Amino acid sequence: MSRSFWLPMPLHSLLLFVAWLLLNNSVEPGHLVLAAFLAWTIPLLCAPLKTDQPRVLKPLLAARYVLRVLGDIVTANIDVAILVLGPMRKLQPGFIAIPLDLKEDLPITVLASTISLTPGTVSAEVSEDQKWLYIHALHITDEQALIAEIKARYEAPLKEIFGC
Repeated sequence: MSRSFWLPMPLHSLLLFVAWLLLNNSVEPGHLVLAAFLAWTIPLLCAPLKTDQPRVLKPLLAARYVLRVLGDIVTANIDVAILVLGPMRKLQPGFIAIPLDLKEDLPITVLASTISLTPGTVSAEVSEDQKWLYIHALHITDEQALIAEIKARYEAPLKEIFGC
């Protein structure tokens, strides 16, 4: 049998081994044996469930994307606080359908998660054909501007990061 069969995910195995020892705060022989057993069997049992995902082709752009999202989260928190503290009757909540250019599951999931992490918006659903992402926004003044901002600020960099 090949090495990949006996150790299908070596990095995961190493992480499981170390995590077990750290959680137990012990390197006694019993814990070493149990850590090795778990580090071998869990990836072996999970290997058939693994599906190929697109790889991050531009890690520096991915790091920049993460920093942008963190900055947007801070800014959106302030914007939402101002909206919520103001008169509620001025809020214009609603749902928007955003056409997707992304085709793979992982980039779509990252986009939907990014939108949900940003206060004031939440991803509601991806259409079955994966051509539309439905989001709810707390305050919509210009639907087309919001769609254009999401596509330019989040979707376009994800397309470049994952090469889709």
